[in-house]
Amino acid sequence: MSSLPTRIAVAGVSGSGKSTLAKRISDRLGIPYVELDSLHHGPDWTSRPEFVADVRALVARPAWVSELQYATAKPLILERVDVIVWLDVPTPLTMYQVIRRTLVRRVRRTELWNGNVEPPLRSIFTDPDHVVLWAWKTRNRLRGELPDQVAAHPGVKLIRVRSHRAARRWLASMTKASAVG
Repeated sequence: MSSLPTRIAVAGVSGSGKSTLAKRISDRLGIPYVELDSLHHGPDWTSRPEFVADVRALVARPAWVSELQYATAKPLILERVDVIVWLDVPTPLTMYQVIRRTLVRRVRRTELWNGNVEPPLRSIFTDPDHVVLWAWKTRNRLRGELPDQVAAHPGVKLIRVRSHRAARRWLASMTKASAVG
């Protein structure tokens, strides 16, 4: 890329590493990162009524890094994003990562957003929207949707990486200095 993008979204299924990569991009390029989950989830895992307004405020900024997720947020993000980095890692890796992350967060009782913690592990059997089940059910969704969504926004550049190593190589190619010129 001849100049650095200033509005970057990371796409991928739950557990693929979107937030981790978005944070790394933010650190590398010095662009503020906003985690969409923190804007979306209110107390008791309810959707915050301010979510769409918060996303509008986010994408109105001149520079940001975030995830491309949530049906109500995607159109707003797609209208303003420069680059989407699609983290399209293999399903077994994604499932390993989402299961490991969920177990660690549950065991440590890690507070996530607005006082929420991972629910009891047995909820994987009772909650059809449990994050592990959601990751499995939606594992191929982006492959069918994302190319069409990007095609509808001709100014958006899509960078598809199929491994964490490829994502690290892409990120290493980005430098603050390349923004000049």
